[in-house]
Amino acid sequence: MKYTLETIAFNIESCRLAQAAGAQRIELCDNSPEGGTTPSYGFIKAARKVLSIDLFPIIRPRGGDFFYSDDEFEIMKADIQVCKDLGCDGVVFGILNDNATIDTTRCKVLVQLAYPMSVTFHRAFDRITNPTQALEDVIACGFERILTSGFYPTATEGKDNLKKLIELADERIIIMPGSGVRSSNIKQLAEIIGAVEFHSSARKMIESKMNALNNNMNENLQSVGVDEEEIRQMADILTSL
Repeated sequence: MKYTLETIAFNIESCRLAQAAGAQRIELCDNSPEGGTTPSYGFIKAARKVLSIDLFPIIRPRGGDFFYSDDEFEIMKADIQVCKDLGCDGVVFGILNDNATIDTTRCKVLVQLAYPMSVTFHRAFDRITNPTQALEDVIACGFERILTSGFYPTATEGKDNLKKLIELADERIIIMPGSGVRSSNIKQLAEIIGAVEFHSSARKMIESKMNALNNNMNENLQSVGVDEEEIRQMADILTSL
């Protein structure tokens, strides 16, 4: 069976490292503290230049919830067009109604706009109220996969729900576990829930390379990178299955 490993990249160096370590797809994000928002035009363009693997920018105009205003929806449409123009392979987004159901009207518009790029519904899915109905709604919108931790903070905690979602999906859509996926549990997740695609941040904090800092500012200048060895181990494990 062929497995796919997707990793997050919050900077251009992480794109290079993840690709070299064996990731097959990059979810490109900005703004790690808020869980990822839409990367800049320049970042997307640079990532497309250095990556030969699939590139999927997240389309998320702000942090917080996934109930968006008309202005924010227009921003999402414009950002998807940018991704098409820059030659991205896919985009990642999700829109909810205020009652935590899938906003099928707006999602369908964005899926159609994104074509022929691939489309992933992200972890907004973990905030919905009726999993069975939400699964059918996302499928009806035309998404190709759902990134989810199974309605718990981590995929390991949500493994039973992930397994059920895969069974309910019945190969109509890919259920991709994410959140807390590491080399220590990816084999077990593959065997227990039957997933074929996996999402991992493989997060590693990078120290500042500045030679001089103003200690009076009392700030942490670490940045979020990826652990190349962790990605390599996950890729090797999936290859061996």
